Amino acid sequence: MGLKTLTIDFAEISIDPKIGLKDYSCLYKTGIRLKSFLLNQSIQTDIKSGRTPSRFNEDYWNGENEFLTMSDVDTLTFSINPECTDKITDYAVDEEKTLHQAKQNSLVVSNAMTVGLSFLLDRPVFINQNVFEVNLDENKVNKKFVLWYLNLIVRPLFKTTYTSKYLSKDELGRIKIPLIPKLKQDQIVAQIEPIEKKIKELKAQITPPQEVINKVFAREFGFDLEKFEEAKKEKFFEVDFISISNHKDLRPSYRILKSIKEKFKLNANVKYLKINKIAKKIFAGGDKPKIFSEEETDICKYPIFSNGKDRKGLFGYTNIFRVEKPCVTISARGTIGFSVARNERFLPIVRLITIITDEKEVLNQYLEHALNFINIEKSGSTIAQLTAPMVYDIEVPIPSIGKQQNIIDEIKSELDKQKEINKQIRQERNRIDEIIKKVIN
Repeated sequence: MGLKTLTIDFAEISIDPKIGLKDYSCLYKTGIRLKSFLLNQSIQTDIKSGRTPSRFNEDYWNGENEFLTMSDVDTLTFSINPECTDKITDYAVDEEKTLHQAKQNSLVVSNAMTVGLSFLLDRPVFINQNVFEVNLDENKVNKKFVLWYLNLIVRPLFKTTYTSKYLSKDELGRIKIPLIPKLKQDQIVAQIEPIEKKIKELKAQITPPQEVINKVFAREFGFDLEKFEEAKKEKFFEVDFISISNHKDLRPSYRILKSIKEKFKLNANVKYLKINKIAKKIFAGGDKPKIFSEEETDICKYPIFSNGKDRKGLFGYTNIFRVEKPCVTISARGTIGFSVARNERFLPIVRLITIITDEKEVLNQYLEHALNFINIEKSGSTIAQLTAPMVYDIEVPIPSIGKQQNIIDEIKSELDKQKEINKQIRQERNRIDEIIKKVIN
C-alpha cells in the first residue's frame, strides 16, 4: 500500500483570502508591485507616516497648522476638504519630533480601518499614524490612476474579502498595479478629470442640512444668524453639575437655554414654551434587549434606536417595542441633543430620551428642527449626559401650528433640492467607476 502524497502550493495559498494570511502581494496577479513605482525604490524612504500629538496637552491644539483626520476626506473626489477640522500649534511641531507634514500633491493611503482609501493633497498638512504618504515616480506611473485603482478595486477587497484592519508599509509596497502603459493611464485620467471638475462644481452648490434649517429659523424669527452661532460657542457660566443636579431652579439645561435666548434678543412676539409644557410624556431608554438582530427579521421586526447620528441612531432590531406613538427622540450621550422625529413603533435604549408630544401644541417634525437648531451640545457648558429632568426645562420657540407647518415645508423643499444635487453627483461618480472598471476588466 503506497503512501498518499499531499502537495502544497504556497504561491496559491498566499492569494487565498480564506486562509487568512496577511499577504496582499497578489491582489493583481499580472501587475507590477507598487514598490517598483516608488521614486527611490525604497519602502522606508518613499512611504512615510506621522503621529498624533497628545490630545491631553492643550498647548498642542487649536493652532494654525492643519492636522488631517479621515473626517477631512471627500470620498466622492478623493481629495481633502477646504479646511481640516483639527489644527496643531507651532509648539506641538517643535516639541513632537515624530510629527510628519505631507507635501502638496502627495498621494496619501489609509493603513488602518478604512484600509486602501486613497486621496491627493492640494496643500501641505500634518498626517497621523493611520495613513501613509506615498512618493511615486510620476515618469513611470500616473498618480491619479493609482489613486482611483486603489479606491475602486483594492479598497473594496479590504471591506469584503480580507479581514485585516491594518496595512504595513511592506504590504502596501507589494500590492500590484495593473500592467497598463503610462500613456494609457494618462489617457484614462484625462477622461476622469472633467468629471471630477463637474462633481466639485455640484458639491459647491450643496448646503449642509443643518445650515438650511438654521437659515429658515433665522429668517422666520428675525435675528442675526451669525450672532446666534457665535453666542452658542460661549460659555455663559460654570457650574458643579453634581451639587446642583437636583435643584429644580438651577437645572443646567434651563440655565443654558435661558442664557442663549436672552443673548440673541429674539423676536419678542415669539412664544417660548418649556418642553414639559408641550409633552405628554418624557422618558429615557433602558438596556439592550436579550433578543436582538442586526437585520430586520420575522421575529425581530421592531427597530432599536440609541444615541448618535449614524443611521439616525438605528442600533438593530428586536421583538418588542416600548414606543408606539409619534414622538421625538433626543440623543443623551455622544452627539448630545441630536433629535429625530419618529413615527414607527420602536424600542429606545442606552438612555435615549423620548418625548411624546402634545400635537395640539407642536408638530413633531417642527420640534426636531427646533431642537437641532438650538444644538444643545454646543449651547453652553459641557454636558457629559443629557437626562430627562434636564430636558423638561429646555425652552423652544413655538409659533402657531400653521407657521410650524410652513417652516417644515420650506425646510423640506430646500433639502429636496440638495438631494437632487447629490443624485447628480452620484451619477457623475458612477461614470468614473465605469471608466476604471472597464479598463481593469
